[in-house]
Amino acid sequence: MSFTAMAVAGRAIAGQHDTFEIMLWRSVVGFLLVLAVAGAAGRLGEIQTARLGQHGLRNIVHFSGQNLWFWSLTQIPLAQLFALEFTSPIWVLLLSPLVLGERLTLMRVFAAALGFTGAMIVARPDFSDPNPAIVPAAASAICFAGSVMMTKKLTRGESLVSILFWLTLMQTGLGLLAAGHDGRIALPTLTSLPWLCVIGAGGLVAHLCLTKALSLASASVVVPIDFVRLPLIAVVGMLFYGEGFDIWVLIGGAVIFLGNGLNIRSENRRHAIARNVTKS
Repeated sequence: MSFTAMAVAGRAIAGQHDTFEIMLWRSVVGFLLVLAVAGAAGRLGEIQTARLGQHGLRNIVHFSGQNLWFWSLTQIPLAQLFALEFTSPIWVLLLSPLVLGERLTLMRVFAAALGFTGAMIVARPDFSDPNPAIVPAAASAICFAGSVMMTKKLTRGESLVSILFWLTLMQTGLGLLAAGHDGRIALPTLTSLPWLCVIGAGGLVAHLCLTKALSLASASVVVPIDFVRLPLIAVVGMLFYGEGFDIWVLIGGAVIFLGNGLNIRSENRRHAIARNVTKS
């Protein structure tokens, strides 16, 4: 829901700020929120500096993925872009046993396959006339997968406050460099500021939820839930922008929800069995 709110707000100010500026002000708003909320809760002392290298690598990879995605947005059809973007959970599933040491269970593979199938039903991409721009679009999906796995690693021993502090601070620095490459950075206006605040808050909440989820469950369980975003944004497009909506969105959404439901049920059963074994 947070990513969807960001998409709505981003579309509202697309003509006032370029992509780099939106990313910059999003990070500035997020950084100020982290300072305000963590400061009020007395948790700024949780910020650590021992793993700055990991934070830096994670944010560079994530920032690169964002820029590749936004560039591809203007070069290939949306259906193709979404189809390639939603290969990210597949990459997480395949690489998590090697990078994170997670178990690759049959149900996790099946859930990811159902999620991807549902996404393809909704997007129905046409690759009959391939565009070279699909390469950076595919690379953005790999970057997003790498960012997720590095976030999972950071949750092993580092607090949410510390992860979000370095996320928003480093993304602000990267956004400042990218937005200022032409020597001009458009400041927020009275009309764009509320939308930028929505984008900043939505981005922060999205990363907060994702990071918290990764601290509680395996990446191969958490990431396929992101497939739900595709039918959700289709509904938003229909309600707010008069975009087309057909039966395939409902069918694809049902397949996505089925895959996630089966996966979560399987994980809950596995954890229940583990708890019973531990008690006995």
